Amino acid sequence: MNAITNLNTPSEDEFRTLLRKHNLKATRQRIAVHRVMTDLGHASADMVSEELVRRGETRVTVASVYNILSQLADVRIYTRRMSGNSKMYFDVNMSRHLHLYDRENNTYRDVYDEELMDLIRSRLKKRKFKGFTVEDIDIQLIARPTKKTRLAL
Repeated sequence: MNAITNLNTPSEDEFRTLLRKHNLKATRQRIAVHRVMTDLGHASADMVSEELVRRGETRVTVASVYNILSQLADVRIYTRRMSGNSKMYFDVNMSRHLHLYDRENNTYRDVYDEELMDLIRSRLKKRKFKGFTVEDIDIQLIARPTKKTRLAL
């Protein structure tokens, strides 16, 4: 498996186009949040808010950041990830991928394994879930760092 971050993140121009497509204005706050998310990849509203303050880019409350991120997830520009510490994280990467969740550090890594995804899609094509239509596949691998990884950090 190969872990890569931000393989398919919308550029600022693409982000503006996506906002227009969903009848959302490209406000200063939304653009600032997207810039931070592009750099962080996976982040909570607290993390984005802290980075906005650090950069001095624009003033946005944590609640407003959360609302912006939630709105972007609602229209599927971003996706949501619930962590093991019950905190909502958002993902800016729009490509098909798996997630490796580090339960000790509450962090996410994108994992790309087309062979595994093809196997899962193939298997699910044969399955029927009465009363449901499968829209997407979202897989999260839960892990903790090995001793070697901890030493490297």
